[in-house]
Amino acid sequence: MSDLKDKIVLVTGAAGTIGAAMAVAIRRAGGMAIASDLSGRTGNDLDLDVTSEADWQRTAAALDKTHGRLDGLVNAAGIVAVGSVEKLDFATWRRVLAVNLDGAFLGCKYAMPLLRKRGGSIVNLSSVSGLVGGHNLAAYNASKGGVSLLSKSVALHGARLDPPVRCNAVCPAFVEGPMIDGIVAGARDPASAHAKLAQEIPLRRLGRPDEVAALCVYLLSDESSFITGADLPIDGGLTAR
Repeated sequence: MSDLKDKIVLVTGAAGTIGAAMAVAIRRAGGMAIASDLSGRTGNDLDLDVTSEADWQRTAAALDKTHGRLDGLVNAAGIVAVGSVEKLDFATWRRVLAVNLDGAFLGCKYAMPLLRKRGGSIVNLSSVSGLVGGHNLAAYNASKGGVSLLSKSVALHGARLDPPVRCNAVCPAFVEGPMIDGIVAGARDPASAHAKLAQEIPLRRLGRPDEVAALCVYLLSDESSFITGADLPIDGGLTAR
């Protein structure tokens, strides 16, 4: 386990499958995980709508007042919508982009002044769907592709700072949890659709949230101090084909 002793890390989407696993992993590694999600969600330390600039400004001010700094940020908030470019409605497109891409942008923007005080690390949850396309994932592909390239821009900006702020994108394949359940729910046979997703992965299974969280903890730690601007697939070999 990588060491996050004395590191303060904000996690967005912490009520979600990966976000919750992320908060647990940070605490196990000795860090302080500040869990944030929409108001009313379980386990919140802070209420935060990642699509709201005002919420981000309020959150940054609260963290500055309470802790005076931030050592890490995990932008884990995200949603998915199934639909091709012809069938997807514009309102859904805008919602997916707002949560997945706008949320990551606002997080990087408002966390940066706190991170640059001592140097730090940003981990943005992208996806293999930010690296390869799917015929029925128009909005999700666009949003996660944007997250991956945003991460590179933020990394290059952060590298110019002293001390530097690193930024990387983690790109999971299909991970067990409600998001995948929602994707297969519209199929005629959800169980078969679920099994087919696993068959598409060379390691013949879906990923686990704790596996994604472990990679994120490594990227938050000083052990990964020479890694920035990277897209790191955690996909059971899916993108090796």
